[in-house]
Amino acid sequence: MSVLGVTAPSQLPPVWDELITGLTVGMLLTDERGQVLATNDVAADLMQLAKSDLLTGNRPSGWTVRDDTGAPMPDWADLAGQVLRAGSPLSTPMVIERTGQPRTRIWADYHAVEVQGRRRVLILLQSVHTDVSHSRGLRDPLTGLPGRVLLLDRLEQSLVRARTRGTLSTLVLVDVHRLADFNGEHGFDRGDELLTTLAARLREGLSDEYTVARFGGDEFAVVAEHPNGAGEQIAEHARELASWPMRIGRRRVQPALRVSWVTTDGQASVHSVLSRAEQQLAR
Repeated sequence: MSVLGVTAPSQLPPVWDELITGLTVGMLLTDERGQVLATNDVAADLMQLAKSDLLTGNRPSGWTVRDDTGAPMPDWADLAGQVLRAGSPLSTPMVIERTGQPRTRIWADYHAVEVQGRRRVLILLQSVHTDVSHSRGLRDPLTGLPGRVLLLDRLEQSLVRARTRGTLSTLVLVDVHRLADFNGEHGFDRGDELLTTLAARLREGLSDEYTVARFGGDEFAVVAEHPNGAGEQIAEHARELASWPMRIGRRRVQPALRVSWVTTDGQASVHSVLSRAEQQLAR
């Protein structure tokens, strides 16, 4: 997760400093590019950084932030843009590691707000001392599909069932290739329309027993359980559903897709299954 550096102090009223200093939770206020405009000591402590590091984007050697599986977190700019476009809150866990320091687990809640007439993202950080509850109903605000957190939970449950029942679990990743170029040419609203159309096709076209989730900004994921065989048929079905031409605005668009799949008997970890699927996707 990177944060763009700021070239000048944020111009916020002094009341902001008074307000956020007294909070018992960590607070970050960012713009649409992920630049941190204001923060407090609690946020700095949770992130294991100095306040100046948060404001300038400096990250010391040995400092990393990942999700619960060990995978790198999406960029703050991507998350901020998603929250502002959707206008809905987003929640995600983070794991902070720094050389010589104990690992910290944090729950981050992203909210679209307006400050001095400008759209901003307010991020509230809280320490997680026990396993994050899976009953929060976390959904991707744009597509309505399960988000990254629920996907990881469903994948873990699928692997457990595969081990105990002697079945198989398949993870399919569907990547919308060059989505950034599409957004640049047609605008983010059209890009969001493309993603919501793909989400509806996958959810309606695949078995109700499968989990269809939004894994990242341009990736969808499918978790499927089956008694035998490989996951190739499931992956090809997902590719077929997602690759149909669609009408976006006045244009006829055929999405460019990359698809990968991994089938396991449940003996692999969530992190290893995800890593292998992403490696195959990159190739």
